[in-house]
Amino acid sequence: MSMFVGLLGVEFYLHGAASLKDKRRVAQSVKRKARNKFNVAVAEVDTQDDRSSLRLALVSVCNERKRLEGRLAKCLSMLEAVCPEEMVYSEISIQGEDFP
Repeated sequence: MSMFVGLLGVEFYLHGAASLKDKRRVAQSVKRKARNKFNVAVAEVDTQDDRSSLRLALVSVCNERKRLEGRLAKCLSMLEAVCPEEMVYSEISIQGEDFP
């Protein structure tokens, strides 16, 4: 039996956000699209009070490493395509092991 946990971290620079309300609108849209299409857990992390930066953590669990890597890579591609803001950072990390 196997279990793998994948983390996708992304950060966007929000050029046109004049307020936290503008930032929240972008964040909610991106989070909703990722949840609906890829069934991942999504949370805004670390930059809640900064209106020009949006950092998201997306997490998924799977029993196959390759499938999980593919899901997160597709999710990253979708985020780049649907978010009009500049993506300044992204990282995919997979943790897990095979259980006897």
